[in-house]
Amino acid sequence: MANSNLSSAKNARNDEFYTQFHDIEKEIAAYLEYNPDVFRGKTILCPCDDPYESNFFKYFALKFNEFGLKKLTATCYAGSPIANRELSLFDEESTENKTTKSPHKIEITDINNGGAVNLSDVALLLARDRNLLTRLKGTGDFRSNEIKKLRDEADIIITNPPFSLFREFLAWLVEANKQFSIIGNVNAITYKETFPLLKENKMWLGPSITSGDRRFNVPDDIPLYAAGCGIDEEGKKYIQVKGVRWFTNIDHGRRHQPLPLMNMKDNLRYNRRIRGKESYDKYDNYNAIEVPFTDAIPNDYDGIMGVPITFLDKYSPEQFEIIGSDYQIKEGKLPHLINPNWQGKLDRGYVDGQRIYGRIFIKHKK
Repeated sequence: MANSNLSSAKNARNDEFYTQFHDIEKEIAAYLEYNPDVFRGKTILCPCDDPYESNFFKYFALKFNEFGLKKLTATCYAGSPIANRELSLFDEESTENKTTKSPHKIEITDINNGGAVNLSDVALLLARDRNLLTRLKGTGDFRSNEIKKLRDEADIIITNPPFSLFREFLAWLVEANKQFSIIGNVNAITYKETFPLLKENKMWLGPSITSGDRRFNVPDDIPLYAAGCGIDEEGKKYIQVKGVRWFTNIDHGRRHQPLPLMNMKDNLRYNRRIRGKESYDKYDNYNAIEVPFTDAIPNDYDGIMGVPITFLDKYSPEQFEIIGSDYQIKEGKLPHLINPNWQGKLDRGYVDGQRIYGRIFIKHKK
């Protein structure tokens, strides 16, 4: 398993990680299973995606007619490491000149014969109509007015944004009140910009990634140090990344499925993860019990419970209410959860003097 993660990638500013086609396909399939017409008549924008390399663009080009899309737009930014790698975008730019990669966009409103299958089909589209591919006036940065205009015209935005700009990108989406599905670090759950959206059910986690590493392609000039990295069968570099999730406000069926649970007595007796304990621990500093694993949540406890952030992989808003997070307690937003006799820190929960990992506080809905 690779020792790399999104945090280290963020710190190194190695933002150019490209999502695998099958990871996109699996996530989108869950939305379609819940609502087969979720994309019908919609305009999709992929604002961090060179059309010649982005699997987001390839996937939706392939499915354009099947999904009944109205329009598909993809943009890339100036100096994108992958622009011009496959095909020359403009006559005066060659694949050998890697320093003049223009920011550009492609807009498709119709694909004949069912859809595009590969880069050759995209090339045929451009051969038929060179106006599909145009230069952007600015840098292609999603924060520019030019890309904001495309955002405002779109119905749904789907992409893998730069890891180091996740907070800004999410705020950019929320500002426009758009449907979206994006990839980020699981620890983004705890961000002050992110958690309120999850708490208020304005955003949730996608169903297709709940654990394990995911493979992302990277530019050729990225050094590969981790054990799980390498070169794939197509000769492209990849890196294994831990702790990724889809963040979305597109509905899917899993979030409405109640989590099967045992009562407190049976958990203590049969659940191998906590078996042998006499009772659930109580926090030293919070008025709640500690539940160290999602599958150990008791179905007969009416009070407040602290659970791992990965609980959100199984969260059903019909089954649970999210009260808050330890980060919010630290900010003084949940004073009723603080043990009045506690004199120590409030940075995290403490059990028998030991600091616990980040927690979300929940209770059963009645």
